[in-house]
Amino acid sequence: MSLSKHSAPLCQAPDSEIRSPQIQFPNGTVDCHAHVCGPADQFPYADERIYTPPDATLESYTDLLKQLGVDRAVLVQPSVYGSDNRAMLAALKSAPEKFRGVAVIGDNTSDLELENLHLAGVRGLRCNIVDVADKSAGLPIQYLTTLAKRIAPLGWHLELLMHVNEYPNLANVFDDFPVDLVFGHFGYSHAKHGINDLGFQGMLELMRQKKAWVKMTGPYRICDGDLPYTDMRPFNDAVIAANSHQLIWGSDWPHVMVKKQMPHDADLCDLFGDWVKDQNLRNSILVDNPCILYDFPELS
Repeated sequence: MSLSKHSAPLCQAPDSEIRSPQIQFPNGTVDCHAHVCGPADQFPYADERIYTPPDATLESYTDLLKQLGVDRAVLVQPSVYGSDNRAMLAALKSAPEKFRGVAVIGDNTSDLELENLHLAGVRGLRCNIVDVADKSAGLPIQYLTTLAKRIAPLGWHLELLMHVNEYPNLANVFDDFPVDLVFGHFGYSHAKHGINDLGFQGMLELMRQKKAWVKMTGPYRICDGDLPYTDMRPFNDAVIAANSHQLIWGSDWPHVMVKKQMPHDADLCDLFGDWVKDQNLRNSILVDNPCILYDFPELS
C-alpha cells in the first residue's frame, strides 16, 4: 500500500548559516553526492515517498558550493521523486560542464531514453533498497544484474544504497557483476557493527579488486553521536587502506531524514580534512577519482 502525500513526514531543513570551512579544497573538487529537491510546485514529489523534504533548490545548492569552495558536483536522484528525473535533469542542463547525474529509471525505460540521459550528463543509476515502504524483498540481485547489462554499453555504474552488513556474502554475490558498483555512505553499515563485519569486509574486498567504489558520505547516518562522529573514524581509515583510488567524497546535502543534530556543511568539509590530511590523497579522492567515475571534462 503506497503512502499518501499527507502521511510522509517533513524533514529537517539544512543549516542555513552562511559559513565557509577552514579547509581549502583543491581546484576541481567534486561533491559526489547531493540532491536537488523542488521547488515542489514545479517538480512535485511522488505520493509514494516515505518523507517530505523542504525545498532544496539548485540555486541554494549552487550558493553552497561557492561557500564551500567546491567546483563541481554529482546530483543523485532522491527517492522522493521515484523515477521522475526532471528536477535533476533541469539542474544538469543549467551547467553541463559542472554537473553530472545519477538517475533512477522505471521498468519501461527504453534504450533511447537511457541514451538521452547519457547526453544530459547522467553517468550512473541508483538503486535504493533502504528508503522504501516495503523492505521485505531484500537484495534483488537478478534485477540489478539485468539493469547493469543494459547500462554497461554506456560505461555507467550502479550506485547502491544498502546496508552492506545485511549481506555477509557481498563479495561473492557481486564477484562477476557487469559494471562497477558504488556504495553510498561508507556502505551504510552502522558503526555498532564494526569494521570486521563480514558484509563491510566484503565491500572492502570489492574495492581491492577495483569492482566497487565507496562514497565517504553521511557519517552522521550510521553512528549515534554528533560531530565529530568519532565512531566512524575506523570506517574512514578502513576504506582508505583498502583502496584509496576507489574513494569519492560528498556532502550529502540537504541531509534528508537526519533526525539528530543537523550538521553544517562547513563542518563536514573540515571533518574530511581532519580524517584525510595527506594532500595527494585529498586530491585523489576529491578530484582525480570523481573525474574517472563520472567522466568530467578536464578543467581549462
